[in-house]
Amino acid sequence: MQTLLTLGHGYTAAALAPRRLADGWRVIGTTRRAEKAAAMRGAGVEALLWPSEDAGERAALAEALGETSHLLVSAGPGEAGDPVLADLGPLIAERGRRIAWVGYLSTTGVYGDRAGGWVDETDPLDPGTARGRARVAAEEAWTAFAAEHGLALHIFRLAGIYGPGRGPFAKVRAGTARRIVKSGQVFSRIHVEDIATVLEASIARPEAAPGGSAVYNVCDDEAAPPQDVLAHAAALLGLPPPPEQAFEEAEMSPMARSFYAESKRVSNRRMKERLGVELRFPTYREGLAALLAAEG
Repeated sequence: MQTLLTLGHGYTAAALAPRRLADGWRVIGTTRRAEKAAAMRGAGVEALLWPSEDAGERAALAEALGETSHLLVSAGPGEAGDPVLADLGPLIAERGRRIAWVGYLSTTGVYGDRAGGWVDETDPLDPGTARGRARVAAEEAWTAFAAEHGLALHIFRLAGIYGPGRGPFAKVRAGTARRIVKSGQVFSRIHVEDIATVLEASIARPEAAPGGSAVYNVCDDEAAPPQDVLAHAAALLGLPPPPEQAFEEAEMSPMARSFYAESKRVSNRRMKERLGVELRFPTYREGLAALLAAEG
């Protein structure tokens, strides 16, 4: 039996496991909250609380690491760096002898702003935000850790994630959506089910050798202005497009405004060629249509 341990069993990890994995897999996931742990168990995931100072939880996680064949890290870095390496690095080094595949979920934010130009995995990293710089540091830390301990590391740089429960329809229906317009602004996106397809393909065809690493951009085929996506969502609902508002005049949270600080088109060529991935939702148009259809 193969065992997948997900450190931070959130939205993306739940799209992969356990329903994407065939029989013969054991899935263990961590969460911070007891109520979410109960929901995970109901979905067929063995849930552990982490971070936790409880001796029983720590012992259970140590035991799980000793049985792990595949490790998926989706916990993001904080001000103190990568939380997994800080808290569990020595334990992974000691107990993770069976780990044949490590997946680290990063972000295309590591490339920074390219004024709407193209980037691929060979481009230098030049993050313009604190979050992007933290991700670069985390990627570097995991690469060094994998090299030191003979782990096969696969880094997935995710574009903006959408999917069930994370679509624009609710705001469009409620009349609260706004089309923020900033000249030349484009974002890359990816449906959560296509992320799961990429992870599944990498697990089946791991490219990195022990001590080495492989990096993939994970995005769909068309970077697009955010206002176009909202207009299309409204058209699918049979509603007029939300009102436009200039970026300079829009009231947004610092987090939302930071997304507009970077504009780029992200290439997914390596993901397709090396992993043989065929996207189910190659653009936001197919993705939004599927979300609306799923709503019934």
